[in-house]
Amino acid sequence: MKSLKHLLTILSFFALSFSYAQVSVNVNIGTPPSWGPSGYNDVRYYYLPDLETYYDVNTSNYIYVSNGKWIQSRSLPRAYRNYDLYNEYKVVLTDYRGNRPYDNYKVHKVKYVKGYKGGPQKTIGQKPGKGNNKHSHDDHDNGHGNDKGHGNGHGKGKH
Repeated sequence: MKSLKHLLTILSFFALSFSYAQVSVNVNIGTPPSWGPSGYNDVRYYYLPDLETYYDVNTSNYIYVSNGKWIQSRSLPRAYRNYDLYNEYKVVLTDYRGNRPYDNYKVHKVKYVKGYKGGPQKTIGQKPGKGNNKHSHDDHDNGHGNDKGHGNGHGKGKH
């Protein structure tokens, strides 16, 4: 009887551990990146005008054109790998539902041209190694579009 109690206790422990692991995995799906704009925790897509790229919060993938086709990737194209996403303006697509934000690419590209700056944005988290980044993008360039804050001049090449 004692060994049956021990067995049940061990099985209960494993069942409890497994259920905690499941909750942990499910909670992390769809977590916005630390460079994402604060105040939009329930949005799925951002459009990055300077990169002409989308970011899918649910899958943590970038969506961009490569060789004439839309692809999804965990990382940006090589030309943009060193781009400073903390200082990049993010257009939050609050009015889109679906799996293909690029269906509206022609509209987004015209409405949010390269260099587009909407209202001030604060990032969700701090820029790694640079202290607190809780300020608006306009603090960097005063809205004059002089491209400061985009990091070492990288990221201006073609896709």
